[in-house]
Amino acid sequence: MKHTILAGFITVLATALSGSPSSSWAQEAEIQTLREQVNSLQETVRQFQDTIQKMQQESAAGGQAPQAPAASQQQPAASPLDEAIADLEAPAPAPQPQGQALLRLPPSRGPQLRLIDVSLNVLLFAGVSSVHDESIATLQGGGHDPKTRGYTLGQAELSLSGVVDPYFTAEAHILSVISPNNGETTFELEEAFLTTTGLPLGLQLEVGYFLTEFGIINPQHPHIWDWLDMPVTNTRMFGGDGMRQAGFRASLLLGLPWFSQLHFGMQHAAGVTMASFLGGEIAHAHGGNGHADDHEGDMHVDDDHGDEMNMADDHGHEDDHDDEMHADDHDDDMHVADDHEIEGGPGIGGRPIIAQDVRQLKDFVYLTRWENAFDLSDELTAVFGASSLLGPNSSGLAGSTWLYGLDMKWRWTPANSFRGYPFITWQTEYVRRRYEAAAASMDVDLEDDTTETVVFPADTLEDWGMYTQVLCGFRINWAIGVRLEYANGKGPGYNHGGRDADPFRDERFRMSPLVSWRPSEFSRIRLQYNYDQATHLEENAHSLWLGFEWLYGAHPAHRF
Repeated sequence: MKHTILAGFITVLATALSGSPSSSWAQEAEIQTLREQVNSLQETVRQFQDTIQKMQQESAAGGQAPQAPAASQQQPAASPLDEAIADLEAPAPAPQPQGQALLRLPPSRGPQLRLIDVSLNVLLFAGVSSVHDESIATLQGGGHDPKTRGYTLGQAELSLSGVVDPYFTAEAHILSVISPNNGETTFELEEAFLTTTGLPLGLQLEVGYFLTEFGIINPQHPHIWDWLDMPVTNTRMFGGDGMRQAGFRASLLLGLPWFSQLHFGMQHAAGVTMASFLGGEIAHAHGGNGHADDHEGDMHVDDDHGDEMNMADDHGHEDDHDDEMHADDHDDDMHVADDHEIEGGPGIGGRPIIAQDVRQLKDFVYLTRWENAFDLSDELTAVFGASSLLGPNSSGLAGSTWLYGLDMKWRWTPANSFRGYPFITWQTEYVRRRYEAAAASMDVDLEDDTTETVVFPADTLEDWGMYTQVLCGFRINWAIGVRLEYANGKGPGYNHGGRDADPFRDERFRMSPLVSWRPSEFSRIRLQYNYDQATHLEENAHSLWLGFEWLYGAHPAHRF
């Protein structure tokens, strides 16, 4: 009991003072005053203990609430020590509800300071390759990958995050990229969204402009990746800058014995960041630092098939007229597209891009994702996810795209780890795309200054790919690993040379060993070797990339 300890301390102090010999510098009057004060404190403590003991006895005997002592038995006037003890024992004032406190803020308070987390993350690459820069640009399909021999500024990302009010938090991420070819500086908004904080039943809502919650890699920023570059499969399915657009995403925690979360999202389908849907501009979507040529003037919906390529106001579907797509049905200047004869458009598979407006709910992209996490032991954690996307594509009003994938991530960290080391992580994703292309036509300029109308029949293009990577943190701040990738497709390609010559639909294999060193949590240096096999290349490619990363400020927390 703290009062007993205090009494003991005072007794020891009194004993020490009473037994101390007089010093030449200590006056007898001062010593006598101290003794009197100590005696007074001892008497006060004894009275306090007697009162507490009497109150406890009365409570135990009759079960009645202890009565206050009579006035004649009350303690003398409180000393400074009594007042200090009373202040310590006084209960703290009850906090006011947050909502009421906000309502009571006077409007005359003036501007208020709101603190936010601000950070700047920079990625810089240096490297060499056995192929020229033009081939490197097709091999490194990510918009923030190493792009050339020598130096590449992958990105400088400014991140802002903080609390908006009791109901929302917000994040914004702004990127700056410098083209290694012409030195042009490009700014782009990567994400800007609100997230709810207090919805019931484990529900959370995200509204704004954000990366689509598909798989593991796509929702992540480049500086979160373990490897320097984007996996080949992701560049083909989601474009070099990752799939992102304006919309909303709702997530719900399911009441299961393990962590289980269901996501549902709805996003705008157009734009260069929606390569598999209404974006479709291969050059920008996969290169990340350039823009596709403007082909809209050369594209049109064939008049002979206007009914099947346009959506009537009173209908929500189109008739299937594939059997009508024959060369005999057209004039002499019409030609049915052949994947070995015709240089196609800028869309996926070399098909033309048909501009489309939003008219119905089916003109948006819809996401579903289910992810589950398990603590298999104190040292081993596993996460499994399944994702699906459905929406329209740029081939025409009858076109649609379905994307689906599976992913998993395992992490082992021993119980005696220090700062997260040692560790082993194993991460794998598989993605497949079914691209239902609508019938369309495109005017092509010939060498003799004449124009030929090329008809593209309705068709189905399928593409798939996967990667698997293992990373081992073998000592503090050091890790080694290897990533294996494979991607392929089927269905006609209208690029020059067909699908085998298309760097974004041909057969690809890549192996990438990696060494990573983190001097601190704010910097990282990685060395990565890429061995690439691709049917569009005349020979296999060997590349070596050195990446430097550093961070200023406080960045939002990353997910496992």
